[in-house]
Amino acid sequence: MDENSDDGESFPEIRDSVRRLCEQFPGTYWQAKDRDRAYPAEFVQTLTREGFLSVLIPEEYGGSGLGLGAATAILEEVHRSGCNGGACHAQMYVMGTLLKHGSEAQKRKYLPEVASGALRLQAFGVTEPTSGTDTTRIRTFARRDGDDYVVSGQKIWISRAEYSDLMVLLVRTTPREQCAKPSDGMSVLLVDMREALGNGLTIRPIRTMLNHATTELFFDDMRVPAANLIGVEGAGFRYILSGMNAERILIASECIGDGRFFIDRGCAYARDRSVFGRAIGTNQGVQFPLARAHVQVTAAALMVSNAAALFDRGAPCGSEANMAKLLASEASWYAADQCLQTHGGFGFAEEYDIERKFRETRLYQTAPISTNLILSHVATHVLGLPKSF
Repeated sequence: MDENSDDGESFPEIRDSVRRLCEQFPGTYWQAKDRDRAYPAEFVQTLTREGFLSVLIPEEYGGSGLGLGAATAILEEVHRSGCNGGACHAQMYVMGTLLKHGSEAQKRKYLPEVASGALRLQAFGVTEPTSGTDTTRIRTFARRDGDDYVVSGQKIWISRAEYSDLMVLLVRTTPREQCAKPSDGMSVLLVDMREALGNGLTIRPIRTMLNHATTELFFDDMRVPAANLIGVEGAGFRYILSGMNAERILIASECIGDGRFFIDRGCAYARDRSVFGRAIGTNQGVQFPLARAHVQVTAAALMVSNAAALFDRGAPCGSEANMAKLLASEASWYAADQCLQTHGGFGFAEEYDIERKFRETRLYQTAPISTNLILSHVATHVLGLPKSF
């Protein structure tokens, strides 16, 4: 498969397939889901059936065995088409913790079923109400009891928990104050949510300004077989870092797709809408902001491509992943604002899809990591400035 077309577009065959798939799910489909805060199960099932969600799973476990570059192309096109990959994008990267650090028995048991869609692994249990993005201060604790771990605690902003069969869960197995380093003493468990729900696991949906199926989780002596420990006890923080890099790069690609959606829609409206006897796109006050949005999205896309290439080579890419996510989220938000402004009052009407996508793309300056934390990372890890916290 050619990775680039003649015009420089990466993975043209994959992109074309995704575009055709997304045509089956027009704006009216997403408007109805958004209105009812309903999960887009039909869309997710179609992506699964066509193999797009298993693109990063190696062929020996039933996936396509492609790299993160291919995955970014998929999610970019999903979002450029007006759809939303947030309902299922974690199915791509959450399994990375299992793939890279799980035992062979665990991988052979779960990955083929994840690839086929028989199992959904798209819940990533890290964030807690009292720790936020200060992951070393999580309090959810798992104590060993015979052949099980017994888990007590709480997680928040865990998306898709109601629509996932399995969850990668980060817990403390040694209290923070007993560890040599704050990042020590954390472990990763693979939780079968079908068995845990009602048996120590409670899921509480959180209604937000967008349809993102996010929840709060409560663990009350929830039992998880010790066989479901991924890797070595106490080394869990390191295991989830690579998954976080993949998450940030993939979400950055969604922002690129959103940005191009807004530019496409804004330009089309500016060409067609006539006021005072001429198209509003004739006015530099309309065309310049759209042109600037295009410049910013194009530049951010190069950063995303670079970060994905580093990830696929196995090179360090934490800073690049963070910077790509920052640039892409800000570029998409600028494009969203200018597209809405171009549409005027019509941009606020549900039928145009602008207001829905406007709300959706705003999320990514806050999640999965905030803009300020990215700037703090760059300041200390790239520029060598003193840590501010």
